Amino acid sequence: MNTDKATSAEKLNILTAALEFIENNLTSELTQEDCARHACCSLSGLQKMFRNVFHTSVGGYITRRRATAAARELQQRESSVLDIALKYGWGSAEAFTRAFTRVWGMTPTEYRRSWRFSGLCPRLDIPRKLMHKGELIMTNKYDISELYDYIKSQQGTYLLSFDIAHFDIVNKTYSHEAGDKCILECLHRIDRECADGMMMFRIGGDEFAMLTGLSDRAEAEALALKILSHNGETVEFNGAEIPISMRAGAVLLKSGRLSYSELFAELVSAPSPVAGEVRF
Repeated sequence: MNTDKATSAEKLNILTAALEFIENNLTSELTQEDCARHACCSLSGLQKMFRNVFHTSVGGYITRRRATAAARELQQRESSVLDIALKYGWGSAEAFTRAFTRVWGMTPTEYRRSWRFSGLCPRLDIPRKLMHKGELIMTNKYDISELYDYIKSQQGTYLLSFDIAHFDIVNKTYSHEAGDKCILECLHRIDRECADGMMMFRIGGDEFAMLTGLSDRAEAEALALKILSHNGETVEFNGAEIPISMRAGAVLLKSGRLSYSELFAELVSAPSPVAGEVRF
């Protein structure tokens, strides 16, 4: 299919097919060409749509999804690094370590020792709205539908929502690689404060949420402020020290029937417009 002449509905079908194919073949032999053939379009056409809509390449997304799935298994500690490497398509522990380090900024062994969080790159969500010119809206939102029931089960507790202040400036001034390092740093700040029974997950490109299990407002606020106390600390990128700050807000998970889309809107609207401020 000539994707330049495809309708918005056809483009949506192509992206849906591609994402589903990738998800169903994370532990199989999988190439970008396979993905394009399954989606009934050229590889160049699929790459163009991925970059326009998801801000990433097909190959980069496949690698990140595999590294994310591998990270989850590293935490379970039931398989060796080599077994996990082979399961997700790397031919050796060394090749896996190189790829994993590019994604996570550390080796699989270091990750297994120091991280609780594994959802660096959840499945991308399908863009369901259209721009006025008929193009799919650019999005880097993630599909958290599998967490919907669990989030609802936390009614009466606070969910903390975070985003990175001035993240676009980092990407434009330095590079998207620098932005990735900033994301990892912010995730690590939250991950360090995740006690047993808490859960963190990624909502969007620079948007994160933390299920605290806390019903006391003051305790939730203190937890958020502890995480934000690292605002202004830097990450190093190509000799430059980039200061990183986050904004935070909170959602009290109330009883009632919120649809998935309504719940998602609540989560992404929580962060305060002022860096370092917590909205309650």
